[in-house]
Amino acid sequence: MRPGTGSWPEEAAPSFAQGEQGLDRATGTLSCGNGQESHRAITGESGTIMTKGQIGQFFTIVGAEFHKSARIILTGAAAGTIMGSTRPSLDIDFGIELRKFSRENWQKLESAIQKAIEKTGIQANYAEDIDRWGMITLHDYRRRVTLYKKYGKLSIYVLDPAYWSIGKMTRFLDPDIQDMLLVFRKQKVPPGRLARVWGNALRESPRSIFLTRFRSQVEAFYLTYGKKIWGKDFDPSRSIGQFYSASGIETENG
Repeated sequence: MRPGTGSWPEEAAPSFAQGEQGLDRATGTLSCGNGQESHRAITGESGTIMTKGQIGQFFTIVGAEFHKSARIILTGAAAGTIMGSTRPSLDIDFGIELRKFSRENWQKLESAIQKAIEKTGIQANYAEDIDRWGMITLHDYRRRVTLYKKYGKLSIYVLDPAYWSIGKMTRFLDPDIQDMLLVFRKQKVPPGRLARVWGNALRESPRSIFLTRFRSQVEAFYLTYGKKIWGKDFDPSRSIGQFYSASGIETENG
């Protein structure tokens, strides 16, 4: 079945959107006490930090212009903002699934997205299948999402933090590492779960030099940053072993 067709389950999961009035230090957003955030951009040391309010403004426009049911899966900086990152960015990355796919519906949705870009100044990168964006697969990512909000007939989901991190682990640039540190702490992501998700992604990806790099970067992440996230008692060798097991990597001892 073509991605974006048919129906989908509404995952039962807590919303990220609720909050009391005040500044959320983890996300840099100003909550107005009713679940709505300020649209004002916040400027950090190295640039403009995206807010939840800006994300909401963008999809409010899209939802007002496009009147068909669609499922949006946020990843990248926008998902990171919702989950606790504060990296400067003014673009939104997302996957799209139309309940009833047609060329006409896709073109109407693209027109709605373009209008939101023009009105907000926020750029958008989107695709039917965001798994094609990287050399390390996101495998069953469509099932690993949490409902965030709805805007008209648009249902906005946030990619699970472990799956969200696959692209960041693949690039492994300093901004990606800092994003992971913030989000893993904020969302309390267990190291063993990351090991399983990263290992499965490595095992299911097509053979290339990127697999060797990904393996090395996972090992370096646990060794260098593990204790900063999970505390002084964290054992990187245990998590690396779980990663090897999930990925099918053979070691001298096993």
